[in-house]
Amino acid sequence: MITVQATTAQDFPAANGTFTWDTLAPVPDTIGYAGSFAGVTDNVLIVAGGSNFPHGGTPWNGGIKTWYDKIFVLEKPNGRWKEAGRLPVNLGYGVSVSTPEGLVLIGGSNESGHTAHVWRLRYRNGKVETEVLPPLPYTLANACGALVGDKLLVAGGLIKPDAANAAPLFLCFDLKRKKRGWKILPAWPGPARMLAVAGTDGKRFFLFSGTQLADGKRVYLTDAWCYSFDNGWRQLADLPFAVVAAPSPACYLQKGFYIFGGDTGADAAAAAVLKEKHPGFSTQILRYDPASNTWSAAGNIHTSRKPDAVDNPNNSIWAPVTTPLVWWHNTIILPGGEVRPGTRTPHVLAASVNEKNKAVE
Repeated sequence: MITVQATTAQDFPAANGTFTWDTLAPVPDTIGYAGSFAGVTDNVLIVAGGSNFPHGGTPWNGGIKTWYDKIFVLEKPNGRWKEAGRLPVNLGYGVSVSTPEGLVLIGGSNESGHTAHVWRLRYRNGKVETEVLPPLPYTLANACGALVGDKLLVAGGLIKPDAANAAPLFLCFDLKRKKRGWKILPAWPGPARMLAVAGTDGKRFFLFSGTQLADGKRVYLTDAWCYSFDNGWRQLADLPFAVVAAPSPACYLQKGFYIFGGDTGADAAAAAVLKEKHPGFSTQILRYDPASNTWSAAGNIHTSRKPDAVDNPNNSIWAPVTTPLVWWHNTIILPGGEVRPGTRTPHVLAASVNEKNKAVE
């Protein structure tokens, strides 16, 4: 059973486009990956790990989910990806946080289950170097996180693959006091969740949507929360619809948060019947204004659906989920991801702010 606590994206009015869309070179894999780690370190874009169903397999035709350890690097926006190392293990579905000292990878899962590993990646002399950081207090995947000042904050997720309920966890790691390890902070007062979207304005942590697991049953959530170290948690205005597994963290731009697509739950119950005919996930972009505590529409993710989209999905451009959102060269990057249940994409979307929509700060 799947419960959707929201209107659908189609019920929420669209707006004129805020962004100009383009694509970068695709990640060098014919299938693509979902659940990859991604971010920026040393001025380069990194995509690492993730999973897919190789050889055209899908969950309903016996396809076996496979995780990877490859690390790809893009040194400039008009360049080509190159393989620049390997993760210590196959891994995906963790939290990616870009910091001034490197790209931090937190938790995740693979064929052996969930992990508590935390690593920091740097790009040196054409290769990625890996530094081990203190592990999480729990194994954890499908969480979300962001950097607030010098502190990594991680919310929600699943402690183990067969967990009947999401984890009501809110964890903090001070990058300036690494030896202290991870601290457990009070969680938000709302439902526990996984596949939520994080956000930060540099001073506060924001938590948007996600899906609750109630004894293994998904409940699509539309609530939103804000945390500050001085005042704790505060509930915000509900989203107009769920944005489960949307690229995270949300982009903070022009004093507002932009959330790109996500799974509204509209087709979740029928996914097993739709299979390859699944229409894909939401293309709508939402903007949250913290000053007025209101939501508005901000256009749509660029997509291009070709006539052969059902049988040849990578010939089309779709709105991805389960991929990080990365800010690089003043551009929003959505690298790879899942574009319909069981289907990955190697395409890398890039969105820049239209000049006419740039706010005066």
